[in-house]
Amino acid sequence: MRVPASWLVEPVALADSAGDQSADALAEALIRVGFEVEDVEPVEPVSGPLVIGRVLEIEELAEFKKPIRFCRVDVGTRGSDADQPQGVVCGATNFAVGDLVVAALPGTTLPGGFGIAARKTYGRTSDGMLCALDELGLGEDHSGILVLPPGTAEPGDDAVGLLGLDPEAPDAVLDIAVNPDRGYALSVRGMGRELACAYDAAYGDPAAIDQGLPAATGDGWPVRVEPDSGCRRFVARRVTGLDPTAPTPWWMRRRILLAGIRPISLAVDVTNYVMLELGQPMHAYDAARVTGDVVVRRARTDEKLTTLDDVSRALDPDDVAVCDESGPIGLAGVMGGASTEVTHATADVLLEAATWDPASVARAARRHKLPSEAARRFERAVDPAVARAATDLAAALLERYGGATVESGVTDAGPFAAGTDPAAPPIRMALDLPDRVAGVTYPRGASVRRLVQVGCAVDVESDGVSVSPPTWRPDLTRPADLVEEVLRLEGYESIPSQLPAAAAGTGLTLAQRRRRQVSRALADAGYQEVLPSPFMAPTVLDAFGLDDDDPRRSAVRLANPLDADRSLVATTLLPGLLDAVVRNVSRGLRDLALFHVGQVARPDGTPGPAPEVGVESRPTDAQIAALLGPLPAQPLRVGAVLTGAWERPGWWGEGRPATWADAIDAARTVAAVYGAELTVTADRHAPWHPGRCAALHVGDVLVGHAGELHPKVLEELGLPARTCAVELELDRLPVTEVLARPEVSAFPPVLLDVALVVPVEAPVAAVQAALTDGGGELLEDVRLFDVYSGAQVGEGRRSLAFALRFRAPDRTLIVEEASVARDAAVALAGERHGAVLR
Repeated sequence: MRVPASWLVEPVALADSAGDQSADALAEALIRVGFEVEDVEPVEPVSGPLVIGRVLEIEELAEFKKPIRFCRVDVGTRGSDADQPQGVVCGATNFAVGDLVVAALPGTTLPGGFGIAARKTYGRTSDGMLCALDELGLGEDHSGILVLPPGTAEPGDDAVGLLGLDPEAPDAVLDIAVNPDRGYALSVRGMGRELACAYDAAYGDPAAIDQGLPAATGDGWPVRVEPDSGCRRFVARRVTGLDPTAPTPWWMRRRILLAGIRPISLAVDVTNYVMLELGQPMHAYDAARVTGDVVVRRARTDEKLTTLDDVSRALDPDDVAVCDESGPIGLAGVMGGASTEVTHATADVLLEAATWDPASVARAARRHKLPSEAARRFERAVDPAVARAATDLAAALLERYGGATVESGVTDAGPFAAGTDPAAPPIRMALDLPDRVAGVTYPRGASVRRLVQVGCAVDVESDGVSVSPPTWRPDLTRPADLVEEVLRLEGYESIPSQLPAAAAGTGLTLAQRRRRQVSRALADAGYQEVLPSPFMAPTVLDAFGLDDDDPRRSAVRLANPLDADRSLVATTLLPGLLDAVVRNVSRGLRDLALFHVGQVARPDGTPGPAPEVGVESRPTDAQIAALLGPLPAQPLRVGAVLTGAWERPGWWGEGRPATWADAIDAARTVAAVYGAELTVTADRHAPWHPGRCAALHVGDVLVGHAGELHPKVLEELGLPARTCAVELELDRLPVTEVLARPEVSAFPPVLLDVALVVPVEAPVAAVQAALTDGGGELLEDVRLFDVYSGAQVGEGRRSLAFALRFRAPDRTLIVEEASVARDAAVALAGERHGAVLR
């Protein structure tokens, strides 16, 4: 919410003894009571002769491509020649002879350090400039110069003080972030109360001011509110005889301009002003265009409404519509209809101040893509008790500045109409509860005083207090809410911050340490960690080529997704990682190695409803089990993707691209953290390439897959060619307290090489495993160093060359012993895979 500081302090009786009252100090005070002030924007002052002028003559200079005017402006005795009007060249066309304007005479310095001097332009000498709102620092409107209402001032009067640009009385705009549960704070009324609490100052409620209007007699307009309409209160009052040409007074225009709202006409500006002042959005109808009774109901199928933005909208049966005999004339809480719009000829105005069901307004605003200041307040809940005061204030302003006559009739309909407000049940709280929660002993009476400050009615009883929240605080429903009010107003800084001492033997669990070690190991290996979205699009599963019965298609669907395209909770880490690859490649990064450690959701059935558990006491074991029961399995996984060059080319060499072997090596890096050894076998598993996919096992347990992704998957997702990926389930890796330590032998090894000719379909890993098993205890390591296929080994066969390292732990091994072990290893490889020595 944007609000000028000069307006914000009006309801607060800030004495001179209250301390610093600058805009920055006001922002600090609001921060102390729990609000976030995003910015303090000073209204930049103006120095020099900025004066009020009256346009006497306008000469159109037609010889130029764009509209240019040479104006004679009466600036009293402030001009260069006191007896003559000032000549000013201007390109705006929104003013006429007789209008009051703001003239910056030579010597003026406008906001931004823009100095004004007499200069010759377009064949004329311009002694100054006529100013637009943005040039004065009062908004962003540059569509024309500022035209002041008649009677605002006289030519030659000082404009600096009138416009609030005096350096001696600086103003600023506070941009305050308001939480969704504090709708009352989207108004000067609400924020003024908070400021009064922060300064411990007296507060005067603007809604309590008597506007001096005639006593209500009868209805202002026939209104019928249907029971299921979502309308809580509908107040209507009529004013007649409004002067349609009456301008909005400058003080009001200035306030709504600084609040970020564009002035339109007196009737519309008054409703916006009341909304900002009291927090009650209003709507003004041209009463002459309203036919018959006003009916508030849910929209019917096939009904349409042309809203004020001239867009015809098909209404939904969930929408709340304000209707007359012709049909819908407004979308309740969101936007009015064009058929009853107040125009520059409207003299008969029907004022509406209503309160609507927050959820209905929120759904309608999103359904029709119509965010508005009114909807923003209604969806956060508006005080139903302020509707009558809002219509009275609006009617009084139209009477005062538009010459209107306020009719005595007032309609007050709906279940929350005056005198029928359902009282919220009182909340009972122990007086020392805030002290116990905060760990602070507050002064006697502090809790009662603070709760009264926020508007609660408090009855002190023998065992505590009974608190009745005000109508503008629907968020106060339980003792914890009252405690929060006491703590924030007494000051969060008064609550001691002390970390409890950690008991011996506590800290990260072994599984948590392993998870961190996985991240460090992959980072050391050259991968970069990313945090992709935990949600995925249903279409990505089709792009992966998954079978219809693939378990990864069984995903939890979000009821209210943040992104409509990502409506499923991810069952695999790959969609988020591949999205990151696409995004980085589109920004020019070609060589990528990314990883992520996170959970996925793997539902194994239809989840049931979770029970509601109160906060009065710790839930029982049965309640905890009932809460956890409907949750899907959420295994912890690590995923990584590679694309581009793994070793970049340069003066040191040609480099090499990332391959499926690097993906498998990443899996081995992760397994080494757990002290586990992976068994790698060929597999077919989408979305990997069927001929370049490896299944990864620890013992007999499948822990993941790695390899190169299928070309069709790469094409569907817009990924670079030969992109590789790996995904492991960390929960399936054994977590051991003490990892095996390598033993360094003092005895030398015996190094022998063997070249085996095997059928081409024999997996390398299987042949290597046969050599390892056959070599026995003396075989310390087996490493593949060459693969050959050609005429020398025959068609359908290939040669695999392995380096074998033999070592005895207790003696120097002789070559003969190593040769026997080597022959045993080759024999087992021949038995299992038909391998023969080359």
